[in-house]
Amino acid sequence: MKLKLLPMLLMSLYGASAWAIQPFVIKDIRVEGIQRTEAGTVFSYMPVQVGEKLDDEKAAAAIKALYGTGFFKDVRLEVENDVLIVMVQERPAITQIDFVGLKEFDKKQLIDGLKQIGLAEGRIFDKSLLDKAEQELKRQYLSRGKYGVEVTTTVTPLERNRIAISFNISEGDVAKIHQINIVGNQVFSEKELRDLFALTTPGWLSWYTKADQYSKQKLAADIETLRSYYLNRGYLEFNVDSTQVSISPDKQSIYITINITEGQKYTVSDVKLAGEMLVPEDELRKLIKLHPGDVFSREKMTESTKLIGDRLGNDGYAFANVNAVPELDKEKREAKFTFFIDPGRRVYVRRINVVGNTKTRDEVVRREMRQMEGAWYAADKVNRSRERANRLGYFSDVNVETPAVAGTTDQVDMNVSVTEKPTGSIMAGAGFSSSEGFILSGSVSQSNVFGSGNFLSTQFNSGKINTVYSLSYTNPYYTDDGISRGFDVYQRKTNSSSLSISQYDSNSIGGGVRFGVPLNEMDSVNFGLSADITKLSLYANSPTRYVDYVNQFGANNTTLRGDVGWARDSRDNILYPTKGYMQRLFGEMGLPGGDVKYYKISYQHQWFKPLSQDLTLMLNGEAGYANGYGNRPLPFFKNFYAGGNTSVRGFKSSSLGPKDLAGNALGGNERLVGNAEVLFPFPGMSKDKSLRMSLFLDAGAVYGAGDVNDKYAKFNFGDMRYSTGLAASWQSPMGPMKFSFAKPLGIKDDDKIERFQFIMGSSF
Repeated sequence: MKLKLLPMLLMSLYGASAWAIQPFVIKDIRVEGIQRTEAGTVFSYMPVQVGEKLDDEKAAAAIKALYGTGFFKDVRLEVENDVLIVMVQERPAITQIDFVGLKEFDKKQLIDGLKQIGLAEGRIFDKSLLDKAEQELKRQYLSRGKYGVEVTTTVTPLERNRIAISFNISEGDVAKIHQINIVGNQVFSEKELRDLFALTTPGWLSWYTKADQYSKQKLAADIETLRSYYLNRGYLEFNVDSTQVSISPDKQSIYITINITEGQKYTVSDVKLAGEMLVPEDELRKLIKLHPGDVFSREKMTESTKLIGDRLGNDGYAFANVNAVPELDKEKREAKFTFFIDPGRRVYVRRINVVGNTKTRDEVVRREMRQMEGAWYAADKVNRSRERANRLGYFSDVNVETPAVAGTTDQVDMNVSVTEKPTGSIMAGAGFSSSEGFILSGSVSQSNVFGSGNFLSTQFNSGKINTVYSLSYTNPYYTDDGISRGFDVYQRKTNSSSLSISQYDSNSIGGGVRFGVPLNEMDSVNFGLSADITKLSLYANSPTRYVDYVNQFGANNTTLRGDVGWARDSRDNILYPTKGYMQRLFGEMGLPGGDVKYYKISYQHQWFKPLSQDLTLMLNGEAGYANGYGNRPLPFFKNFYAGGNTSVRGFKSSSLGPKDLAGNALGGNERLVGNAEVLFPFPGMSKDKSLRMSLFLDAGAVYGAGDVNDKYAKFNFGDMRYSTGLAASWQSPMGPMKFSFAKPLGIKDDDKIERFQFIMGSSF
């Protein structure tokens, strides 16, 4: 019976409290208990004012409103002689946030992160936010493999209702992957499969790569790599049955076990096309990389669907859908594939939007676009537009998206998003040898002057070898159809007494104009005209042939020079190419009307081929020939040279070829250089395109009239010099840097060695 009366008793108590305030007209409002909060702030949140009638409903609304501010942890209303008394107890304010034992993260970044969730100095303290921050901090440590982390928070009360928060962190050590087990493999060895993984057990380079630290995302990527490995080798029914990740009791070792079912190996028995084929079937079949009799490969199947989709995209079908549906014969272990084609609607590009270019003008990017506004969408033109924008060298990243226009079925926009990078540089070139020490040179250039896309460069060098002052300017779009125009002026003094070439001094001054004409997307021709005045000075030990030339033709030489060249460039990126090729044929000639009559022809062919996702093969070949005409010999100051960082590394710059009595290089009229490099990312930084390494093999030689022993007079492979080594290039925040360490091969007695060479600079 007493239990039945309890609910009624509670209801009566609630009713009594609800009617605790008798309705009255407010004569005044007084606030008590505030320390930091202004009374006016309290009044502004109150839903009642002086002169209004206060009842239970308005009183409840007032209490709710004040609680809702978050400023107070207790609010009470009292009445005294029709005066409303608001009694509050303020929440403490955070006056200090500190971290003890923090090493893994930057303190400033953590404070900024806490501010985003509302926990910051000067704000009102909320215990729930503190708990949330503590859990998030632990999660960040767990994501970095520190499973033994302990985080405790201390809240210290201070005077004037303030508090200080301290995060006490015991980070512990990073848990390392102790073992990776793959269960169920029969065809491939466990070691072969583990070598596919980015995650590894501790090794000699783990301190840098961090590959021995467990990451859920990396494990998921490794499992997908494992899946692709099997599917690309015919195991169409391959499956990952389960994945177990466990940690040792001391939270220092991670154990990973992956259970797989390999299935049977399938071959392709037939390939069909179905659906709406708007392109001739024969043309589409040529794009399919899977053929009857081939071992199934998901990679080839994916490539085939992409090529078909791109082909339809070239005709405006931007949203073409191509699906390869298999039909399995498990007894024969064969698979038939039908490529179903749904081209969708044909669309055109409504608008091209350029974003991210804070410095570069819109028109500089837009003039590289091969997809036009108002034209039918063409996938090849969109891709070519991206490549051309990327090849400008002004952006670290170029991304192109073609979203559908809302409310339409036949329109897309082309959004070109770019990330700008420094385009100016202060370059310093350097080499080192035991006899001469460091040799320095420098230049200042800006390839995107005021965001206009124009190139401006000035070179200066006041060293003991070269004194150079030059200025170059190029407008790549002198005309709207892409004809470029450039100007060059220079003064150059050379003192060869410290170089490895035969000794002479020269003082040249000149200038010229040049033009470039694009023939198509990959081919261009260029030509130019310049004038040069060179004064020669010889030494007592200068070679006889130099003395004879000066005695016969004089020390002062005027050259009217004509240049013509052709180039074909299909590289995907100028700075860090991974595929494509570049060919250049260049000729220069001392024209009639000048004192110097000669011609030089140079050819270069550079080829890039991706070997894998991270490896690129680069082959480079260069050949040059020069001679005089009109009963004049080739001027010795127009000779070819080889050796150094841009030809055969490991040998001193310009030191290869014919020698004089002192063992210095004379140069020659024939030059042959070859380079083979395997380019790869810096270990542990495969996603960083700014840093790349290579293993190289260089070869080269210069031939001429022969030296005192009549060597190098004619082409002979026995006179070639070779070197091999390791090189690195880095597009650093300070500018481009290149380093190489080479081992010369087949060194001869008169060779001059320079194993370590580098060029470095600074961006602005």
